[in-house]
Amino acid sequence: MPAVHTLLLEEALQDSPQTRSLLSVFEEDAGTLTDYTNQLLQSMQRVYGAQSEMGLATEQLSRQLLEYEKQNFALGKGDEEVISTLQQFAKTVGELNTLHSELATQMADRMIFPMIQFREKDLTEISTLREIFGIASDEHEAAMVKYSRLPKKKENEKVKAELVGEVAYSRRKQHQASMQYYCALNALQYRKRVAMLEPMLGYTQAQINFYKKGIDLVSKKMDSFLGSVSSMTQNIQAQLDSEAEAMRMTQRELLSMEDTVYMPDRDPAPVNRTLIQKAGYLNIRNKTGLVTTAWDRLYFFTQGGNLMCQPRGAVAGGMVLDLDNSSVMAVECEDRRYCFQITSPNGKTSMILQAESKREYEEWICTLNNISRQIYLTDNPEAVAIRLNQTAIQAVTPITSFEKRGEGSPNPDRAKPGGMQSSSGASQKTSSAPEPEDLIVPGTPIQFDIMLPASEFQDQNRAGGRRTNPFGETDDDCSPESDDSLLQQVFAVRFLGSMAVRSGQTQEVIYEAMRQVLAARAIHNIFRTTESHLMVTSSCLRLIDPQTQVTRIGFQLQEVTQFVAHQENGRLMGFVVEGRDWGEDDEEGEPSFSAFVFESNTEGEKICYTISLGKDIMEAKKASSSSLDFIWRWTTNFKVRHEQCGQNVIQFPPFPSRAFMTFCLNGCL
Repeated sequence: MPAVHTLLLEEALQDSPQTRSLLSVFEEDAGTLTDYTNQLLQSMQRVYGAQSEMGLATEQLSRQLLEYEKQNFALGKGDEEVISTLQQFAKTVGELNTLHSELATQMADRMIFPMIQFREKDLTEISTLREIFGIASDEHEAAMVKYSRLPKKKENEKVKAELVGEVAYSRRKQHQASMQYYCALNALQYRKRVAMLEPMLGYTQAQINFYKKGIDLVSKKMDSFLGSVSSMTQNIQAQLDSEAEAMRMTQRELLSMEDTVYMPDRDPAPVNRTLIQKAGYLNIRNKTGLVTTAWDRLYFFTQGGNLMCQPRGAVAGGMVLDLDNSSVMAVECEDRRYCFQITSPNGKTSMILQAESKREYEEWICTLNNISRQIYLTDNPEAVAIRLNQTAIQAVTPITSFEKRGEGSPNPDRAKPGGMQSSSGASQKTSSAPEPEDLIVPGTPIQFDIMLPASEFQDQNRAGGRRTNPFGETDDDCSPESDDSLLQQVFAVRFLGSMAVRSGQTQEVIYEAMRQVLAARAIHNIFRTTESHLMVTSSCLRLIDPQTQVTRIGFQLQEVTQFVAHQENGRLMGFVVEGRDWGEDDEEGEPSFSAFVFESNTEGEKICYTISLGKDIMEAKKASSSSLDFIWRWTTNFKVRHEQCGQNVIQFPPFPSRAFMTFCLNGCL
């Protein structure tokens, strides 16, 4: 006997679109069988009810039996053995063209009753279970909608517990209804074989038992055939009993699971951060108006480098977004939990999705980030994903201040910004495209925030007068009072992170720092940023708190060795600052470099242009710095008090020559 198509009970709980699509095929097959059963039963009733038309009725029955071969069942045509058997029955029925009243009772018991029982018991049960399954699915969807709308803030634990219980109850109810429905559909594949053969077997046997005369020849021809049909029917019935028992065992095993299986956000399994493909239901936010949005629950799955979506009942899924080089990060969205956003590389396309549980939420973010790095294109993507995940966990430990690591840290030299020593003895690669290890040491800590110590706040607000050079030269290189009036531009930025780098002479190191900082924020779900003001002058860069106007951190412009905006995301920019590692004897050590990454409200190119302009002004001022300093010191040293008025005046001594004075004036200009 050929294998019988069955629905897997293990997939009833997940209720995926693939299972629903296969279920629709079984439902279509059951509908076709129902239509055919009604037609066959009408033919049998005609045989039973009209003796005078028995000849015509048996002829029609014979034709109807032959139609089984032409039936377009959704799961394929009928079995060849059943088809050949029905054809043989059709031939036999064509020969038996007379009926007698004594046959009425036997035909009613052995032909009409089994078919009516099959229709009323099996087919009606399928229809009833289908309605129950639909009601249970609707109740589960309604419960999931209520649970998805559960607010994140000021959450009522009693309401949450009720919603969780309601979801679990509706999910269990749907699970039970689906398994009963699946079992009935699987059993129908066996019953439809028996239902076609058993009535005809009873009818033929009744005819043989009744007719004594003229039937002996026919019965001798049919004995072996009817025996094989009876044996085949018993075998099918035995297979049905065995399959029904196996389904009952599977059903009991699946129903014996813990209640946590039905509860959302109760995932006991740990988060797998090395996945390169994933599938499951997510809520997607869709705009329904200018300011209104709606959430739809759809089935999402990854295929290659694409994110696919498949509505329930659809035969196949469609592409939603190309994940290559896209960015994925957690976001806060209205009153919903476990939301994350996917943004295309050009920043023009983005979508916000909501996961059902925290584990699903973290696994989706990690999986999409792994696909974004195109790990699936490698020879061994699982091993690459595991290696990159371990490296990322070691490299992106959050640091919220600029304090140095303790002595027990694995890399104390790289803990502070610019604190990584350059390995002058290391071999330099000659390739034009350096590897990430050549730009940033693996495992380098990343700082996600700049904390202003209390001592710095006091220093910046401590009152104290001091003499200021009228020509702009002071001892404090980067103070608010020393900002050059020639250039003072302020930009609204958000600090994303900083880390020590190997070199400050290439722009690739800034691009690599941007990639690692954004990946670290996605892995650690760090999406909060604080807006600051980046002031660019001709002497320094200062990051200012917009609320208190306190400088968080400042750099000399001459220490900024590289600055560039992101090639694809124009709002990202970064720069590299050169520092020195000082020894215990106050001797100047090796140069060190730190990369700082910012997100601007404007284009990053504007900030880079302003920094370049400040450097040009700084270089132009160097030519006249010696003359300005001489005049300032010269006028200060000869400041005396006038004897008559008591005011400070400047008494200029005679210059050595007119040529020297002309030199000083030209220098000032």
